[in-house]
Amino acid sequence: MDRRTMLRATVVGAGAVALPFTAWSAAYGAPAQNATGPYGPLQAADARGIQLPAGFTSTIVARSRQVVSGTSYVWHDAPDGGAVIANGTGWVYVSNSEVSSSSGGGASRILFNSAGAIVGASRILSGTNQNCAGGRTPWNTWLSCEEVSLGRVFETYPLGGTAVFRPALGRFKHEAAAADPVRRVVYLTEDESDGKFYRFVPAAWGDLSAGTLQVFRAGTTTSGSFTWATVPDPDGSPTATRYQVSGAKTFNGGEGCHYADDTVWFTTKGDNRVWQVNLASGTYELAYDDNLVSPGTAPLSGVDNITGTTAGDLYVAEDGGSMDICLITPDDKVSPFLRITGQGGSEITGPAFTPAGDRLYFSSQRGTSGSSSGGITYCVTGPFRR
Repeated sequence: MDRRTMLRATVVGAGAVALPFTAWSAAYGAPAQNATGPYGPLQAADARGIQLPAGFTSTIVARSRQVVSGTSYVWHDAPDGGAVIANGTGWVYVSNSEVSSSSGGGASRILFNSAGAIVGASRILSGTNQNCAGGRTPWNTWLSCEEVSLGRVFETYPLGGTAVFRPALGRFKHEAAAADPVRRVVYLTEDESDGKFYRFVPAAWGDLSAGTLQVFRAGTTTSGSFTWATVPDPDGSPTATRYQVSGAKTFNGGEGCHYADDTVWFTTKGDNRVWQVNLASGTYELAYDDNLVSPGTAPLSGVDNITGTTAGDLYVAEDGGSMDICLITPDDKVSPFLRITGQGGSEITGPAFTPAGDRLYFSSQRGTSGSSSGGITYCVTGPFRR
């Protein structure tokens, strides 16, 4: 039995034991498999080195250490996690900078009018370190997360206001965040090889100044039921948050996180997996595992940032791999949506759609140079499914 076959048997067998009867169908459904994407094959690279399906086009929005077109603001180094927030006259694209505070750090924004033209740019967070990913809140703020030991979460205000440190969300090697307006919680990933998956329960929804940090508890299998347990000491000192609760499930390198329709998905780069947590049923399973793709070569590796659309499609960016953003459809098919060529020393970061769903923003963190100073932020337009 080869490794893929053995893993597939393990997933199905473990799920059959761990899950209640009503969830058996999910356990027996294989994680996403190779397929031709809904937009067809990738075309030859365009003038910017990006391969896209027919009907889609790319533009460059900003480059690190260069003035954002039409403004006086110099775009930050190493653009990372990002989000789009409507502002009434257009939208704002917010982006983290994954460098130290001495090199800039923090986060910036670019303002667009309703036609997609740039009308402004500025900094919204300074003096922080290695701001990797984060998440947008329903009240139109951006949670910018530090990917360092005892990392902090800052709530920033892309539509105007002063950033605030939110210690109640815990001190650990933060990666991404995703807000759940139904259960009124915020999910958080941790980028450690023995990291955990958390949720923050605010004392009052819309106010992150106080609340309870909890950790995901489950067995060692890749599917089953789960519970939440309170982290006794969210500041992570002297005992790291991930070691405070017995039975907390370990995830290998938590990365992107996305919530929609009673489901939260998050990625783990250490084992190239996308996890699916079914919040209504209280169960979890694999949405994707590169070792469970058969036949053929797994199209998605180095899984990192993740976002989704109103059509239920997931877009997962690669850190390495073929420098792809891959698409996972609701019927569990995975395919490359775009590929950046000539930038093998970089990673794709910050994918985010406009409210209308017709524009996708993202960055190549280190661009063609392979250096933090070479970051490039792009926009792709086209007939996205809605």
